[in-house]
Amino acid sequence: MSHVFPRNSKTPPIKVSHGEGAYLFDEGGKAYLNCGDAAVSCLGHSDAHVAAAAKAQLDRVAFAHTGFFTSEPAEQLADRLVSLAPEGIDRVYFVSGGSEAMEAALKLARQYYIEKGEPQRHRVIARRQSYHGNTLGALATGGNEWRRAQFAPLLIDVSHVSPCYAYRGKRADETDGAYVDRLVAELEAEITSLGAETVMAFVAEPVVGATLGAVPAVGDYFKRIRAVCDRHGILLILDEVMCGMGRTGTLFASTQYGVSPDICAIAKGLGAGYQPIGAMLCSADIHNTILNGSGFFQHGHTYLGHPVACAAALAVLERLVDDGVLHQVTPLGDKVRAALNSRLGQHPNVGDIRGVGLFQGVELVQDRDSKDPFDPALKTHAKVKAAAFKEGLICYPMGGTIDGQRGDHILIAPPFILEDTQVEELADKLAKAIHSALPASG
Repeated sequence: MSHVFPRNSKTPPIKVSHGEGAYLFDEGGKAYLNCGDAAVSCLGHSDAHVAAAAKAQLDRVAFAHTGFFTSEPAEQLADRLVSLAPEGIDRVYFVSGGSEAMEAALKLARQYYIEKGEPQRHRVIARRQSYHGNTLGALATGGNEWRRAQFAPLLIDVSHVSPCYAYRGKRADETDGAYVDRLVAELEAEITSLGAETVMAFVAEPVVGATLGAVPAVGDYFKRIRAVCDRHGILLILDEVMCGMGRTGTLFASTQYGVSPDICAIAKGLGAGYQPIGAMLCSADIHNTILNGSGFFQHGHTYLGHPVACAAALAVLERLVDDGVLHQVTPLGDKVRAALNSRLGQHPNVGDIRGVGLFQGVELVQDRDSKDPFDPALKTHAKVKAAAFKEGLICYPMGGTIDGQRGDHILIAPPFILEDTQVEELADKLAKAIHSALPASG
């Protein structure tokens, strides 16, 4: 009998034995190609350089509270991130994961306006079908209705506008430009409704991950959003917890859209699973406003700037940037997309295959022409997840793609060290899983 409180108490997980490259192994020795651990293991499970860096830091000092000390790994990692970040980013606040990073982003935005003399700014606008974390502030900001529902009485009031979700949101008679015009007009209308002087931030994922399944923006959407924020004095907070750190082919996903956020959150691939770490990055203007005001960010966690976590993350960056692993993401992503299209592009229940780099999504439908989703009671995504795991593939299926209840998709986020044979293995096993889960239609 286990005393561990699992994610699902009715179906507790099997035990992992070890990891090697792109694979995890259970106690019986079965191998699982890991392409769905929430976009964490970008370097696989046996990177000697990262492991050595973490071990070496443990030999020096494992922990020093940031109320008293900084550390060399934290300083070096912050310097490196700022040198690689979008223009304007100047400070890095290290936490232990993505939810903490987003919570810090929201609280910093609020304190910034208080210290700037605009305390009336407290409203947040985000997008439906987004996910920004499970702490209460981050959960309220996110638009994942299934995750929010039972905690709704505890959540702050956040406005949600439409996501940039062309597969379902763009009309057949619309150009990309016209679609973006409509989304921008919706945001402008929401700002006007709330009162622009009360809005502190617009929050979005550059490429939407868990809730929508690797949905990129179209056209100049983010440039237009950046302009709206600037016009109204609103901060742009970009959540790159899942899509950042090379997952889309550039270290920061926002780079591909030609925009710089005021605040950015990263995690997952930052530590590549070797240590729990996340970070909130902000502009010099925001930090200087705090510096020239109270001087104290009224926030904090015990494990801020953890030396071992920072040492591991610095080693991850060295592998991604200095050793060129990042350069593999786009060509590998093209191969994964081609393999998925080859195996599933004509499947009657595959409505859309989308994504950027090694962040790919497959949306499942009951009918390709009408785009009608499966009955949510069928739990199609759960059936695909179970079938894939049986095949020896870890992927990330979710339900509620359309509105929190209807729709199913599969998120694919393999390691950046994937080999060509493993690309084919991924596509083959996923195709088998979908055919197994949907035998009547495949």
